[in-house]
Amino acid sequence: MAPSETTGQQAESNDVVVLLQKQHEEIRTLLDEVLAHTGEQRKHSFRLLVHLMAVHETAEEEIVHPYARKAVDGGGAVVADRLKEEEAAQRALKRLEKLDPDDPAFVEEFTDLREAVLAHAGAEERQEFARLREEGDPARLQLLAKAVRAAEAVAPTRPHPGTGTGAGNLLLGPPAAVADRTRDAVRRVFRGE
Repeated sequence: MAPSETTGQQAESNDVVVLLQKQHEEIRTLLDEVLAHTGEQRKHSFRLLVHLMAVHETAEEEIVHPYARKAVDGGGAVVADRLKEEEAAQRALKRLEKLDPDDPAFVEEFTDLREAVLAHAGAEERQEFARLREEGDPARLQLLAKAVRAAEAVAPTRPHPGTGTGAGNLLLGPPAAVADRTRDAVRRVFRGE
């Protein structure tokens, strides 16, 4: 492989759009795993999904959406639509956390959530990520990826007890700790710490 190809591929892999699309793939996989399993395996997959979604949505809210509002033509409207979808998913996750994962009501509500999350991810990829790729500054997209990675690195591997609030009251309850730590890590990257 020629050096210029390696440099181009390396820059692309350090890009926030690529990183968030990889997270979308992980979320899609976990959505399928929750429905494919029962009992403790379903609970475990659901906890992993809630954790990843908390990290992912907080990073988008703190990093990607503010940049998209400025960098993308009509970005405010694009972001507003995505935030409505994210808020609906947060409410559904909060309801699901109260249900027994083997209860038919959980499966029914989770199936609805799965469809909504898949539609949201597709819209985000088409309407926000693709436009960031076209209209965004490549150096800025790399800095944003660094902030997302820092957020992932400090987020707890499992939700912790307690409550907190984040922007948009992100997943009030145990995942709030994930959101708060993610938010703090993002801010440290932008302050150059």
